[in-house]
Amino acid sequence: MRRNIRIIGVLAAPLPVLALAVPANAVSSAAAPRVVLSAAAVPGLAQATHTGALASSRELSLQVSLKPRNQDKLAAFIRAVSDPHSSSYKHYLTVAQYAAEYGATDAQVQSVTSYLRSAGLSVGQVTANHLTLSVSGTTAQVEKAFDVSIGTYQTNARSFYANEAAPSLPSSIASVVSGVAGLSTSSVRTAAATATPHAVTSKATLALTPTLARSGYNLTSSISSGYNGSGVTIGLVEFSSYSASAVAAYNTKYSLGATAASVVKVDGGTTDSSGAVEDELDIEVEYALAPKATVKVYEAPNTDAGEVALYAALVSADVPVISSSWGEPETEENNLASDHADFVEAAAQGQSVYSASGDSGADDNGSSLSVDYPASDPYVSGVGGTNLTETSGAWKSETAWSDSGGGKSVEYATPSFQSAVNTTGDREVPDVAAAGGPNSPWYIDAGGWEDVWGTSAAAPNWAAFTADYDTAAATLGKAKFGYANSFIYTVAQSSSYSSAFHDVKSGNNGGYSAGTGYDPVTGWGSYNGANFIADEL
Repeated sequence: MRRNIRIIGVLAAPLPVLALAVPANAVSSAAAPRVVLSAAAVPGLAQATHTGALASSRELSLQVSLKPRNQDKLAAFIRAVSDPHSSSYKHYLTVAQYAAEYGATDAQVQSVTSYLRSAGLSVGQVTANHLTLSVSGTTAQVEKAFDVSIGTYQTNARSFYANEAAPSLPSSIASVVSGVAGLSTSSVRTAAATATPHAVTSKATLALTPTLARSGYNLTSSISSGYNGSGVTIGLVEFSSYSASAVAAYNTKYSLGATAASVVKVDGGTTDSSGAVEDELDIEVEYALAPKATVKVYEAPNTDAGEVALYAALVSADVPVISSSWGEPETEENNLASDHADFVEAAAQGQSVYSASGDSGADDNGSSLSVDYPASDPYVSGVGGTNLTETSGAWKSETAWSDSGGGKSVEYATPSFQSAVNTTGDREVPDVAAAGGPNSPWYIDAGGWEDVWGTSAAAPNWAAFTADYDTAAATLGKAKFGYANSFIYTVAQSSSYSSAFHDVKSGNNGGYSAGTGYDPVTGWGSYNGANFIADEL
């Protein structure tokens, strides 16, 4: 059953004015009706143990998301910009154009800002897309501003804090706000990568180096011809820091000539290095397959607020190609409305967004058929994992990896671009695939030379190819890849499919099987780089 995000109005009952008996500020507060933001309630608290109240003086960092305007008009624009027969095809918006037409107005931003500041909170400048405000203050100030109590909780896995009921805002501004992230730390994203020392790996039959990855996906000649990511920025979604020396060693070992990746700290960045192997895998895949691209590593805290801030930053900067290898079960995601607004904006701006489909097969939440987020969002291209084999320096075959995430969303209906191959009524994931299984891992430096696999390797692979495609498009005076799902499905359902893609027809993920054409294990399959570029440009 899809989650319907609703806003429920709650009007405080009128109170008599009793001078001396009721403080003036209490009368004022009671007289102002408030609206509950039902989408921001934390699910699943009944399964955790309440251990107390969060310290009132603790400093909290929040992200307040504002509702985009003119949604029917925006939907019509995306249909037109995605239609090869439309005069608007691939004529995407700039961030300034998006903000002017679809972001919150200056007056709306000011009204929300004024209220939050009146509650004692610090409020930063609105993001360039006019959809997100960074807010900070003590627990006591936050509780008062949003009329919540924030408690501490414990599960078998960890401790966290959470708002015990949905927040509310004065009715004068509630209709402008779509979500408040940071009231809870119940939600955590995980990286979809597994590493093992190269010397003891027994399963790998093809450990991918830059040379083997390029030959496997027919990119050798394209990269040699200068279609190498030059002039294109790739933004990596990361919730961990990484070792710059490790990625530098990879760059040096293979004489790739890549410019060192730079870090963009969002919401204060992060000092957590527990997911370093994920960052290092992502960066090194980009170095290998798009060696002249500008790689920017967007690092944020692994929190709801950090996630919202990170995607807001990526769309506000109009980063052309985005890759995320971090996710969580779709039903555990607290930022659906806020993130979705950013992903819709990315489509309107022609940003290509990829996300790993998860490494838990068809059972992403550990208890039932389920899918990973954000790969399940229809404006994100979910990327599944395969086991790749080569012969004589070329692609030979691919089979679906048994742990490749895929299946049906419970949050999103079948998008229009998928309707010809999916009549279930539910969005299906993934959209495409690439090497991600243990038989064809990436051989990388992650503080030591290791074989690393997972759909985490597949998402940056597609991002790198997209950067190469965009370089070719710029060189030839043609349109960039753009909103990826729309373009991928257009090509896949054309006469170019057998040339531009490798159709993965065998294997399963425990709930679904690969087959001819589209399937919810490997999507349309992997790309055939040089052919794809030649066919479409």
